[in-house]
Amino acid sequence: MALLASLDWYQLDNQLAINSVVISSHPQPSVSPQLLQFLQQKLGLSEKAINLGLRQAELEQAPLPIVLWSFGLLSLAQYQQVLDWQNDQE
Repeated sequence: MALLASLDWYQLDNQLAINSVVISSHPQPSVSPQLLQFLQQKLGLSEKAINLGLRQAELEQAPLPIVLWSFGLLSLAQYQQVLDWQNDQE
């Protein structure tokens, strides 16, 4: 698997942050509507945050939850909640 690491600046809700980017050569499966609903309704992520994560996940070919966590949009506890939710869906 080819990976490319770089630094990326982004702005969300008037906050500027730096993020490390990992780009994979392996495409990720599409994000389910149920996951998007969970992120928005259960974890309280804004539509802007989710859209940023979706764009970046597509660019990096990385799983959405990892991208959201790496951007600081999910705490570690919230990331674990997403993983638990995903396991429950299987």
